[in-house]
Amino acid sequence: MNPQILNRDRLLERFLQYVRIGTTANPHTSDYPSSRGQWLLGQLLVEQLKGMGIDDAEQDEHGLVWGTVPATIDGPVPTILFNAHLDTSPEAPGDRCVPHVVENYPGGDIPLSSGEAIRFAETPELADLVGHTLITTDGKTLLGGDDKAGVAAIMEMANHLMERPELPHGPIRILFTCDEEIGRGTKHFQPMRAGAIAGYTLDGGGEGVLDIENFSADGATVRFQGYNVHPALGKGRMVNALRAAAELVASLPADRLSPESTDGREGFIHPYETTGTVAEASVQFLLRDFDTQNLDEYASMLRSHAQKICDRTPRLSYTCEIVEQYRNMADRLRTFPIAADLAEQAYGKLGIACTRGSIRGGTDGAQMTAAGLPTPNLSVGQHNIHSVKEFASLDQMARAVHHAIVLADLWQAQGRS
Repeated sequence: MNPQILNRDRLLERFLQYVRIGTTANPHTSDYPSSRGQWLLGQLLVEQLKGMGIDDAEQDEHGLVWGTVPATIDGPVPTILFNAHLDTSPEAPGDRCVPHVVENYPGGDIPLSSGEAIRFAETPELADLVGHTLITTDGKTLLGGDDKAGVAAIMEMANHLMERPELPHGPIRILFTCDEEIGRGTKHFQPMRAGAIAGYTLDGGGEGVLDIENFSADGATVRFQGYNVHPALGKGRMVNALRAAAELVASLPADRLSPESTDGREGFIHPYETTGTVAEASVQFLLRDFDTQNLDEYASMLRSHAQKICDRTPRLSYTCEIVEQYRNMADRLRTFPIAADLAEQAYGKLGIACTRGSIRGGTDGAQMTAAGLPTPNLSVGQHNIHSVKEFASLDQMARAVHHAIVLADLWQAQGRS
């Protein structure tokens, strides 16, 4: 496929349109999706898919967007699925994004209108992006490239294929999920409705990385129950739950088992939010490890530390709630290696070096794989995600579109061989 055929201007226009719609996930509500912006973006995508001629495009009762690029060849050929998520992380502001386009990036620091800058010395991947078209924010919000880069790439792939029925491919299912960033992305996913033999999430950083493994993940909430009384009467009576919560966080090792001190295949216990009063306080934790069994050890560590605090604080009590979030997709993908093998072959056909990677996090693909649909994760040009210094590469997004098209061709050839 000639890269010049792809409509880069339309891809950029899509991405800029999507990131201007605030879709921050809200972990403090049980609503699904958790934010109105996800409904709005989903409605827009359905309109655009129908405008391309994808007649079955719809937003279901849960806000998920479905559609099918019809096959262009006769006979039984495999159906594959491409997925991206509509929400953005609640870890930084996401509404009122003001994107900025840097044409032909010359190298060096990228100043942001907030007064901050994306520092070249702190962002090693910038060395490989000289000459690229980069999109940043003003430094006050997330960009939302995680995962609107994936949304834009899938939409452009669909549009490109609908405009060129001469390109051979089987049925391609499209699915945009909600609330991936808060662990609910596949809450309403139905493998039978997908009807695919394999899936791919376009939710990865950089270029040419094929993620076939991810952290297993649990969420933990430790709640301390104390007793409040006027401070003037506190001696011998007050039991400060906030103090206990702070002591729990301080009791965990900082030089190991923390995000700040680990990389590669090392897991961690991450306290990321604390709330409460003297009477009751809670700490939210992320438990992460490639070895699922280690999560039980991390939960036991939290319980042990909390119990020791209660033992030396009369009338203080605690509870610890563990919620399973997602599991390592590696084991199931090993039973269906063709899903990753064809993705790697597609990179090779484009002359892109492929690296098989492990995600220190998760994607909707992990849950889809667990549900029976093997779903590796593909690069789509995201960088500095979950940060107000986030940026994306249009060039890498465009090559992600090319890769998806070549991958679809390989699947139809596989089915007809």
